[in-house]
Amino acid sequence: MVSTSAPGNEGGQAADSAPGIPGTSHDALSWYAVQTRYRFEKKVAEQLPTKGVETFLPLREEIHRWSDRCKDVSLPLFPGYAFVRTDGKPDSRTRVLQTAGLISFVSRHGQAVSVPQKQIELLELLLARKVPCSLHPFLKIGRRVRIRGGCLHGLEGILSQTGERSLVVSIESIQRSVAIKIEGYEIELI
Repeated sequence: MVSTSAPGNEGGQAADSAPGIPGTSHDALSWYAVQTRYRFEKKVAEQLPTKGVETFLPLREEIHRWSDRCKDVSLPLFPGYAFVRTDGKPDSRTRVLQTAGLISFVSRHGQAVSVPQKQIELLELLLARKVPCSLHPFLKIGRRVRIRGGCLHGLEGILSQTGERSLVVSIESIQRSVAIKIEGYEIELI
Protein backbone atom coordinates (compact mmCIF):
# COMPACT_ATOMS: atom_id res chain seq x y z
CA MET A 1 0.00 0.00 0.00
CA VAL A 2 1.31 3.43 -0.84
CA SER A 3 0.06 6.07 1.54
CA THR A 4 1.83 9.36 1.46
CA SER A 5 1.32 12.53 3.35
CA ALA A 6 2.38 15.99 2.46
CA PRO A 7 5.92 17.21 3.14
CA GLY A 8 6.38 18.21 6.75
CA ASN A 9 3.71 15.80 7.96
CA GLU A 10 5.60 12.53 7.81
CA GLY A 11 4.41 9.84 10.16
CA GLY A 12 0.77 10.80 9.77
CA GLN A 13 0.49 13.18 12.73
CA ALA A 14 -2.44 15.54 12.71
CA ALA A 15 -1.59 19.02 11.54
CA ASP A 16 -3.10 22.37 12.53
CA SER A 17 -3.70 23.19 8.91
CA ALA A 18 -4.21 21.03 5.87
CA PRO A 19 -1.04 20.14 3.98
CA GLY A 20 -0.38 22.69 1.28
CA ILE A 21 -3.64 24.54 1.91
CA PRO A 22 -3.11 27.50 4.26
CA GLY A 23 -5.91 28.30 6.68
CA THR A 24 -7.77 24.99 6.44
CA SER A 25 -8.14 22.46 9.22
CA HIS A 26 -7.28 18.82 8.66
CA ASP A 27 -10.94 17.96 9.40
CA ALA A 28 -12.11 20.16 6.51
CA LEU A 29 -10.46 17.81 4.03
CA SER A 30 -12.26 14.96 2.28
CA TRP A 31 -11.04 11.96 0.33
CA TYR A 32 -11.74 11.87 -3.41
CA ALA A 33 -11.11 9.18 -5.98
CA VAL A 34 -9.13 10.24 -9.04
CA GLN A 35 -8.88 8.41 -12.31
CA THR A 36 -5.42 7.85 -13.77
CA ARG A 37 -4.02 6.85 -17.11
CA TYR A 38 -3.36 3.15 -17.65
CA ARG A 39 -0.50 2.03 -15.36
CA PHE A 40 0.12 5.56 -14.03
CA GLU A 41 -1.29 4.98 -10.54
CA LYS A 42 2.11 4.78 -8.79
CA LYS A 43 3.52 7.76 -10.69
CA VAL A 44 0.53 9.89 -9.71
CA ALA A 45 0.81 8.77 -6.07
CA GLU A 46 4.50 9.75 -6.04
CA GLN A 47 3.96 13.20 -7.61
CA LEU A 48 1.02 14.49 -5.56
CA PRO A 49 2.81 14.73 -2.17
CA THR A 50 5.33 17.11 -3.75
CA LYS A 51 2.33 19.40 -4.37
CA GLY A 52 1.24 19.12 -0.74
CA VAL A 53 -1.58 16.64 -1.41
CA GLU A 54 -2.07 13.55 0.76
CA THR A 55 -2.57 10.42 -1.35
CA PHE A 56 -3.59 6.82 -0.77
CA LEU A 57 -2.90 4.12 -3.32
CA PRO A 58 -4.03 0.69 -2.13
CA LEU A 59 -1.67 -1.98 -3.45
CA ARG A 60 -1.83 -5.78 -3.45
CA GLU A 61 1.12 -8.13 -3.72
CA GLU A 62 1.15 -10.70 -6.49
CA ILE A 63 3.71 -13.22 -7.69
CA HIS A 64 4.41 -13.12 -11.42
CA ARG A 65 6.01 -16.19 -12.92
CA TRP A 66 7.98 -16.29 -16.12
CA SER A 67 9.79 -19.24 -17.66
CA ASP A 68 13.11 -18.12 -16.15
CA ARG A 69 12.12 -16.40 -12.87
CA CYS A 70 9.49 -15.39 -10.34
CA LYS A 71 9.00 -11.90 -8.98
CA ASP A 72 6.81 -10.28 -6.32
CA VAL A 73 5.07 -7.24 -7.78
CA SER A 74 2.87 -4.60 -6.18
CA LEU A 75 -0.23 -3.88 -8.24
CA PRO A 76 -2.97 -1.32 -7.60
CA LEU A 77 -5.95 -2.86 -5.84
CA PHE A 78 -8.21 -0.73 -8.06
CA PRO A 79 -6.48 -0.32 -11.44
CA GLY A 80 -6.89 3.18 -12.84
CA TYR A 81 -7.72 4.83 -9.51
CA ALA A 82 -5.96 6.53 -6.59
CA PHE A 83 -7.33 8.53 -3.67
CA VAL A 84 -6.45 12.11 -2.72
CA ARG A 85 -7.33 14.15 0.34
CA THR A 86 -8.17 17.76 -0.42
CA ASP A 87 -10.69 20.45 0.44
CA GLY A 88 -12.44 20.10 -2.94
CA LYS A 89 -12.18 23.80 -3.80
CA PRO A 90 -11.55 24.67 -7.47
CA ASP A 91 -7.96 25.87 -6.91
CA SER A 92 -7.08 22.69 -4.99
CA ARG A 93 -8.70 20.51 -7.63
CA THR A 94 -6.79 22.34 -10.37
CA ARG A 95 -3.49 21.75 -8.56
CA VAL A 96 -4.30 18.03 -8.35
CA LEU A 97 -5.45 17.83 -11.98
CA GLN A 98 -2.16 19.33 -13.19
CA THR A 99 -0.40 16.08 -12.26
CA ALA A 100 1.04 14.05 -15.13
CA GLY A 101 -0.95 10.86 -15.64
CA LEU A 102 -4.05 12.02 -13.78
CA ILE A 103 -7.22 12.16 -15.88
CA SER A 104 -9.98 13.49 -13.62
CA PHE A 105 -11.77 13.41 -10.32
CA VAL A 106 -14.48 10.75 -10.15
CA SER A 107 -17.67 12.78 -10.37
CA ARG A 108 -21.43 12.53 -10.69
CA HIS A 109 -23.33 15.21 -12.60
CA GLY A 110 -20.18 17.34 -12.84
CA GLN A 111 -19.47 17.34 -9.08
CA ALA A 112 -16.53 15.47 -7.55
CA VAL A 113 -17.82 12.70 -5.29
CA SER A 114 -16.11 12.38 -1.92
CA VAL A 115 -15.18 8.96 -0.54
CA PRO A 116 -16.25 8.53 3.10
CA GLN A 117 -13.35 8.46 5.57
CA LYS A 118 -14.74 5.15 6.92
CA GLN A 119 -14.26 3.42 3.55
CA ILE A 120 -10.63 4.59 3.35
CA GLU A 121 -10.02 3.40 6.93
CA LEU A 122 -11.50 -0.03 6.13
CA LEU A 123 -9.18 -0.37 3.13
CA GLU A 124 -6.19 0.70 5.23
CA LEU A 125 -7.07 -1.88 7.91
CA LEU A 126 -7.49 -4.61 5.33
CA LEU A 127 -4.15 -3.85 3.68
CA ALA A 128 -2.26 -3.31 6.95
CA ARG A 129 -3.14 -6.87 8.00
CA LYS A 130 -1.84 -8.22 4.67
CA VAL A 131 -4.92 -10.36 4.20
CA PRO A 132 -5.25 -11.94 0.74
CA CYS A 133 -8.03 -10.15 -1.08
CA SER A 134 -9.44 -10.27 -4.57
CA LEU A 135 -11.52 -8.01 -6.77
CA HIS A 136 -15.22 -8.74 -6.47
CA PRO A 137 -18.25 -7.56 -8.44
CA PHE A 138 -19.54 -4.35 -6.88
CA LEU A 139 -21.98 -4.98 -4.03
CA LYS A 140 -24.13 -2.27 -2.52
CA ILE A 141 -27.02 -4.26 -1.10
CA GLY A 142 -26.69 -7.11 1.37
CA ARG A 143 -26.27 -7.96 5.02
CA ARG A 144 -23.80 -5.55 6.63
CA VAL A 145 -21.55 -7.28 9.13
CA ARG A 146 -18.54 -6.52 11.32
CA ILE A 147 -15.76 -8.95 12.25
CA ARG A 148 -15.40 -9.50 16.00
CA GLY A 149 -11.99 -10.54 17.26
CA GLY A 150 -8.87 -11.66 15.50
CA CYS A 151 -6.53 -9.64 13.36
CA LEU A 152 -9.42 -8.14 11.37
CA HIS A 153 -11.41 -6.97 14.40
CA GLY A 154 -13.64 -4.06 13.42
CA LEU A 155 -13.55 -4.64 9.66
CA GLU A 156 -17.01 -3.96 8.20
CA GLY A 157 -18.52 -4.94 4.90
CA ILE A 158 -21.24 -6.91 3.15
CA LEU A 159 -21.52 -10.65 3.71
CA SER A 160 -21.35 -12.67 0.50
CA GLN A 161 -22.04 -16.39 0.60
CA THR A 162 -21.68 -17.35 -3.04
CA GLY A 163 -19.28 -20.28 -2.84
CA GLU A 164 -17.06 -19.54 0.15
CA ARG A 165 -18.15 -17.09 2.83
CA SER A 166 -16.59 -13.69 2.09
CA LEU A 167 -16.63 -10.17 3.43
CA VAL A 168 -16.94 -7.60 0.66
CA VAL A 169 -15.67 -4.04 1.16
CA SER A 170 -17.13 -1.67 -1.44
CA ILE A 171 -16.04 1.80 -2.52
CA GLU A 172 -19.25 3.31 -3.84
CA SER A 173 -17.80 6.30 -5.69
CA ILE A 174 -15.75 4.10 -8.05
CA GLN A 175 -18.19 1.17 -8.04
CA ARG A 176 -15.45 -1.33 -7.07
CA SER A 177 -15.27 -3.98 -4.36
CA VAL A 178 -12.74 -6.32 -2.81
CA ALA A 179 -13.49 -9.57 -1.00
CA ILE A 180 -11.67 -11.50 1.71
CA LYS A 181 -12.43 -15.01 2.92
CA ILE A 182 -13.77 -14.95 6.47
CA GLU A 183 -14.09 -18.63 7.33
CA GLY A 184 -13.36 -19.04 11.03
CA TYR A 185 -14.01 -15.39 11.96
CA GLU A 186 -16.83 -14.44 14.30
CA ILE A 187 -19.11 -11.83 12.74
CA GLU A 188 -21.99 -9.69 13.97
CA LEU A 189 -24.78 -7.96 12.07
CA ILE A 190 -24.67 -4.16 12.06
